[in-house]
Amino acid sequence: MVRIVQQRAKCIGCHACVDAAPYRWRISRKDGKCTLIGGTEKKGWFTARTDDDELEANLLAAANCPVKIIRVEVG
Repeated sequence: MVRIVQQRAKCIGCHACVDAAPYRWRISRKDGKCTLIGGTEKKGWFTARTDDDELEANLLAAANCPVKIIRVEVG
C-alpha cells in the first residue's frame, strides 16, 4: 500500500506532479493549484492511499515538486 500526502496550500501549480502521474494529479481550474485525486483533507494536508503500482510515478512526482510539498510513504 502506498500513501501519498500533499500540503496543497503551498502548491505553486507548476504541473510537475501532473506530468509524472496524470491519473493521480490534476490542476484545479478554480485556483491553478495541483489536486491529489482521491485525496481527503485534514488540517491542510491531503492524503490518498493507492496500490503499489502507482509508487514509481508518484515518487517521481514528489521528487520533481520544486516546493517539496508531496511525500510518498510505503507500508
